[in-house]
This record gives sequence, structure tokens and C-alpha cells, in this order.
Amino acid sequence: MSTLTESQEIDVIEVVGSNIQVRTATIILRDDVEISRSFHRHVLAQGDDLSGQDPKVVAIANAVWGL
Repeated sequence: MSTLTESQEIDVIEVVGSNIQVRTATIILRDDVEISRSFHRHVLAQGDDLSGQDPKVVAIANAVWGL
């Protein structure tokens, strides 16, 4: 019987002007072999609530926005 697993990871964080773009990959594995990868992207602007964001994103936001 094959085993399916799903994971998410932030694979790209870009600073564009004063905005931060974050791309999250959703990866599906069957028996440890990748069978699917899809992406979701969201943008943060200065003043946005950073609660719930990945610590790497918060650190970059703090550096870029001078928080």
C-alpha cells in the first residue's frame, strides 16, 4: 500500500519595493517520491499584521520596514 504525504514550505521570499511577496509550495509525496507541487503566493505591505507569518518572513519584514 502506498503512503501519501502532504507538506507545505515557504520556498521564495522576495522584497519588491516596500512589499514582501511570499510563495508557499504544497508538496504531495507518494512513498517519498514527489508527485505534485503547487504554489500559493501572498503579498504583505507595511502595516500588515504579521501574526501567524513564518519567523523568516517576520525577520525580513522587520529589516525592510525598520520595525
